[in-house]
Amino acid sequence: MKVDISQIDSGEEQIVLRYLEKTPRIQRIIDAIEYGHRRIPAKIDNETIMINPEEILYIESVDDRVFAYLKTEVVRLEGSLSGVLTDLSDDRFFRCSKSMILNIEKVERLKSMSSNRIDATMEGGEHILISRTYASDFRRVLKGGRGHER
Repeated sequence: MKVDISQIDSGEEQIVLRYLEKTPRIQRIIDAIEYGHRRIPAKIDNETIMINPEEILYIESVDDRVFAYLKTEVVRLEGSLSGVLTDLSDDRFFRCSKSMILNIEKVERLKSMSSNRIDATMEGGEHILISRTYASDFRRVLKGGRGHER
């Protein structure tokens, strides 16, 4: 990808993005331009805080509650797992099982397991199992394609 960045002395600022195909990388660039640095509300103890989606390692649904796991803490998100994934509308996040979403950019290692499952080692060493139902879509996403909507 060719990148041309230059500072101007006067006139209107503009960003021009030309692409052959809207890949996940291109979509992230578009989102960054259109939405800026987006933050989402989360609860910790009895307090609402704002977190950056890129801080999230993975998201898990436990007993009808949704939790986001960050590097140093766990926070609660409002809504359902599907609703959170829709709200994030970010190609970095991938539904890897019925109860989990992982941040692809926080995966450090992948290991193929029996029954077509994948063991993803996250930053910090936590292991997330990608179920066989989602494994082929995950492989497709890693190759630059899009997974199926679930």
